[in-house]
Order: sequence, then C-alpha cells, then structure tokens
Amino acid sequence: MSVPAHRGWWIACWTRGSAALRFSISPKPPLRTARARLPPDAPIEWVVADVLHWQPSGRFDVWHDRAAFHFLTEASDQEAYLKVINKALVPGGHAIIGTFALEGPTSCSGLPVARYDAALLSTRLGSGYRLVRSLNHAHRTPRGSVQRFYYGLFQKV
Repeated sequence: MSVPAHRGWWIACWTRGSAALRFSISPKPPLRTARARLPPDAPIEWVVADVLHWQPSGRFDVWHDRAAFHFLTEASDQEAYLKVINKALVPGGHAIIGTFALEGPTSCSGLPVARYDAALLSTRLGSGYRLVRSLNHAHRTPRGSVQRFYYGLFQKV
C-alpha cells in the first residue's frame, strides 16, 4: 500500500492472513512521525526503500498507492514499478492506485506528473489486471485550490 504522508510517501502492504502491516516512508522524518504515533509493539515492519528497486520479502493481498505512480513519467520507471507490484501481489490480490486525473495538474511540488483515467490506467497495467471499480475525486488543497484525482481498484488475474 502506498500513501503519501505529510512530506513523504507511505508504502504499506497487508500481509496475507495477518494484521501485520509493512510501511515504507521516504524521506525519513515522516517515518519518525508515524512511528511516534503508534505503540512500540504495533505489528508493523518498517522499510525505507526505493519502490522501483524494492524486493518484497513476501506476497500481499492489497497494494495501495495513493499518489506515487503519477510521479513516474518515464516508461522505464513505470515498468519497474509494475514489476514490483506483480511480484508483491498474490493472484487475486487487489491494487488500489490513485493518480492525478486527466483534468488534474500537469505538475506537483515542481515535478512533472502523468495523468490517468480508467482506460489509460487499465491499459498501462495490462491484461494481468482487471478493473473492478473507478472513482474520480476533487480534492481541495489547504490553499483552497481543487486537484482532480482518479482512483482505480484493480484485481490481479
């Protein structure tokens, strides 16, 4: 599961058949903040890694990416990311991917982004994934502007 946190990205994958959670946050300051908010005995394995080169130590039922994939604008980076998802997800597992929608911004935090809708993201994921559900969302930023997001729930076939 990958979710941006304040000043960082969280990647967390639920492990099959347990309540364990795996988080990867970059940069490190949000990691300290997240750890401080949870009890020391929380069943979480903390990992700091580049998702493009991450080697999952297990297989997962759910991959949740709230806003990482849209920062991958190069085809080679997208392919590396998709290889990690394919390796990490069990057959029948689900990928929840949130990106900027077609009507969303062309850049974020000074970086270019790729924008998607159901058809484009389905095509990018390929025949190994089936679109289960789509959602378009208008997010109001703290500064009052609106950013359009697309969320897709996909099942690995």
